[in-house]
Amino acid sequence: MKYELGFIGAGNMGGAVLEAAAKKIDGSKIAVYTKSGAGAKKYNELLGCHMAQSATEIAKDSKYVIIGVKPHIIPSVAEEIAPVLAERKDNFVLMSMAGGVDTKLLEKLFGHVPVLRIMPNTPCLVGEGMTLYCGNDLITEDIFENFLSIFEAAGRFDRLEERLIDAASAVTGCGPAFAYMFAEALGDGVLSCGVPRKLAYEYAAQMMIGAGKMILETGEHPGRLKDGVCSPGGATIQGVRALEKGAFRSAVFEAVVEAYIKTTKLAE
Repeated sequence: MKYELGFIGAGNMGGAVLEAAAKKIDGSKIAVYTKSGAGAKKYNELLGCHMAQSATEIAKDSKYVIIGVKPHIIPSVAEEIAPVLAERKDNFVLMSMAGGVDTKLLEKLFGHVPVLRIMPNTPCLVGEGMTLYCGNDLITEDIFENFLSIFEAAGRFDRLEERLIDAASAVTGCGPAFAYMFAEALGDGVLSCGVPRKLAYEYAAQMMIGAGKMILETGEHPGRLKDGVCSPGGATIQGVRALEKGAFRSAVFEAVVEAYIKTTKLAE
């Protein structure tokens, strides 16, 4: 087997996972195929990854055949590489990060092969990702452990019942976009109060990191932590009042639900 990891597609999400893995696996052991060739060239120049000439090459020569394309493209990828996977006699794993595409559908498209489904997020790029994962009946505990060892630099991982993955990924996968919008709004707000833009975003970002750590490390309910910042008659509670007036929590609630609904339809 030539390559430890083989990526079919390497966009924002796939690229984040690839770069995390490259902290553990030498670039020469990673093959990349992208339809335009631009992504493969990028990682060849950046990390020394092999530029594969086709998806078939990835499917034939990689221990982990990693599908990093959009959900609607998966059927065409399966049509191309399923026959190659069916002929393999060695051990390999098909790994997909496509939203809304469950292991049953992946088996239907690619055959009854070992299928590992992961839902990462873009913060994997900086080692602070949250990756949800599960597998079909051919994925052993040894495979799970090997997967975690290879990708550990990506951040946190949670093995979750597959029926919950689409819902949870509405926060873990889509949530960074919501968080960036919040950081931008916070920065713009303090910018209007006279703080330079670069500092405004730096302060907002560090505040979000700290607040997230407080939730993780204290185990406290977010509402209780919020109350701990709000003094009677103070500035913070007036800010909270303004957010409530603007239906902030309701808007976030609806964003998560809408993202979940859309995710469940991606495979259609």
